[in-house]
Amino acid sequence: MFARLSALTERNPLTLSRWLLCWVAIGVGSGLLAGIYWHVLEYLTQFLSTFQGLSLVAVMTIAGFLIGLVIQFLGDPGELSFIVDNIHSRGGRIETRENPAMILASLIGISAGGSLGPEAPMVQITGSLGTWVADRLHLTGDSLRTLSLAGMAGGFTALFGSPLGGAFFALEILQHQHVVEYYEAILPAVVSSCASYVVFVVITHLGISPTWNFPQYQIDHVDDYLLAIVFGLTGAITAWIFIYIFRGCAWVSEQVSMPIYIRTTLAGLILGGLALLFPLTRYFGHEQLNEIVMTQMSVGGLLTLAIAKMLAVSVTVQGEWRGGFIIPLFFTGACVGKALSSFVPGAHPVLAMITTMAALNAAITRTPISTTLLLTKLTGFAPFTPILFASLVGYFLSPKIPFIKAQLKREATNNPTIQN
Repeated sequence: MFARLSALTERNPLTLSRWLLCWVAIGVGSGLLAGIYWHVLEYLTQFLSTFQGLSLVAVMTIAGFLIGLVIQFLGDPGELSFIVDNIHSRGGRIETRENPAMILASLIGISAGGSLGPEAPMVQITGSLGTWVADRLHLTGDSLRTLSLAGMAGGFTALFGSPLGGAFFALEILQHQHVVEYYEAILPAVVSSCASYVVFVVITHLGISPTWNFPQYQIDHVDDYLLAIVFGLTGAITAWIFIYIFRGCAWVSEQVSMPIYIRTTLAGLILGGLALLFPLTRYFGHEQLNEIVMTQMSVGGLLTLAIAKMLAVSVTVQGEWRGGFIIPLFFTGACVGKALSSFVPGAHPVLAMITTMAALNAAITRTPISTTLLLTKLTGFAPFTPILFASLVGYFLSPKIPFIKAQLKREATNNPTIQN
């Protein structure tokens, strides 16, 4: 796209300005849509969070049934892997017709207490806005794909409050088949992210300060970088454990054929039971992670909670509830990092938590650069180099077969020895 823009700009200096206005418009629209979605989600969550005990189990079971009805009658909106696949194999189109099912299913599931976050629905909505704008401009090919990516970047930025991190995450998670796709979309994604960030902050007053209340920690010794690598290994091991738990739940789910609304209802019942036993597994971890940071918990309690959270995420996904798993992964990493920090001499819990969070997410999503940028903003941890070290460790120790299925198609294209 940049080559085309340069050629057009030589003939008409207004061309680049028009593209810039287009990217800004997508960002403004993305911030507005994400802000509205967030306010509705907060209202529903505040209402449903009042239910406790057996009524909590009932609410989550009913929520599962409603999610099943939404998917049954409005269609399956897919999840994050489906969005990634659209960018690769459907010409970059993210269809608006899938939004009603995604919006309703995700709002019900997330507000009731499912262990998935709003990143997938936000990205679906804002990415489809980019496609819609491209259709209005009669764009196809790389130009359409770039505007869809600009919308996706706006959605990630709205949730994470990091324009640069959100833009890079939207690009990095795709595992591009052609490098040219990556660099051509950077500027549109960053411009859209900045516009989305401003609008979302104005609407919600979120994203200005760090999301989580981590104590300040200063890097004083080179040993801290070695510890970051150690906890990067811990995060990578945790990623493998999560994948095995996830695949185990998938195997159990595949053994029985049942209507979608029965599957989602059973998932709600199981999630309600887990929430009774482990209250911090309810919801996706946006608020609950602060409790991990600020509360003194035993090593056994933290590790048990981490396992329970990984199980809750797996049940939520396999139960066909809709949402994203990035913040739940950060929550799990914080539990594991804080638990193991007491066994590593000289390790500070803050460094342990953040680097484990980074490695775990990078291993699952294969996004080491954007994970570093996001966690620097979300935690307020200024020396980002240890986070980068841990993210790279997680990335290079990630499983050969990606957790996000659509990334496997890219790797199979580049490496014919990889089989589906």
